[in-house]
Amino acid sequence: MNLEEVLLIDDNNIDNYINKFIVGKSKITTKITVQCSPVEALDYLKHMEGKFPKLIFLDIKMPEMDGFGFLEIFDKFPAQKKENCNIVMLTSSHNQFDIERANNNPYVKKYLIKPLDLTKLKDVLKDVFAYV
Repeated sequence: MNLEEVLLIDDNNIDNYINKFIVGKSKITTKITVQCSPVEALDYLKHMEGKFPKLIFLDIKMPEMDGFGFLEIFDKFPAQKKENCNIVMLTSSHNQFDIERANNNPYVKKYLIKPLDLTKLKDVLKDVFAYV
């Protein structure tokens, strides 16, 4: 599998380092973009040419805007840019309300508890992209 780009959105630098390492080790993409804030990520997407990345890992609890705030604004982007874009919530939250809210969002394809590892990433590829 070769995704053109994977976007990581998390305010925690250590999590970003781990996630970038795991995604890089999997060789599913040659371009891994890290955004440390959902506001920066939305700006990045706003100025992006063409379609959005097929895979976005999104944290929930971040200081200036949470992951659900990101999803509300993401919803307003043109449909053709969001086509084939899959969001995976990657969070430390075990809160049932967060889980249900994420699972009820049409853009969220999977909810994962940190940390990301190769097994979880393989599950994402299998469940979201039907890649074995």
